[in-house]
Amino acid sequence: MAEHKKDSEIKVNDRRLFTADGELRNDAVEETSAPAAQTATQVATADVSTPDVPPPPTTSEQQAQHDAYKQSSRDLDARVELSGHSARDLEISFERFLASLYMTAMMQLGLMVEQGGTPHVDLIGARQTIDTLGMLGEKTKGNLTQKEQAFIQNALYELRMAYVEVTNALAHPPQAPGPSTGTNG
Repeated sequence: MAEHKKDSEIKVNDRRLFTADGELRNDAVEETSAPAAQTATQVATADVSTPDVPPPPTTSEQQAQHDAYKQSSRDLDARVELSGHSARDLEISFERFLASLYMTAMMQLGLMVEQGGTPHVDLIGARQTIDTLGMLGEKTKGNLTQKEQAFIQNALYELRMAYVEVTNALAHPPQAPGPSTGTNG
């Protein structure tokens, strides 16, 4: 029985192209053999009847893109440093990501405007952004710092209240005063 177990051992090959940090794995091998050895992505896209969808990039194309992205980022960081600012100001953090969603929703509600711009209301976009922030709060529950959790809760409270106020204001615009009768009340 022990010999039978050794013969039936399962070998697992990690075919993921990227590490958890988003870096291309050094041991990732691009499969170039027969069609039977298609990657999971190729198989998934082959099953979908969308002829307009291009095939996914190859591992070498992904590596070239990744290297070009890293080089562009280094070049931009160098230019930022030469201008007297810190390249660290460009780094994204979870809090900055959340703040970006908050500001986007405020702009979509017409409550925040780019300098020199005019306010535009996009209720559907605002609702989707608010829902995205809510979804992030739910999906990350238990994995956030106290500061991040408080930010999400406060942002959601403010955005939901603002959404209600804007939708109510649009549904019930203020009435123009009627003709003056000269009487009070």
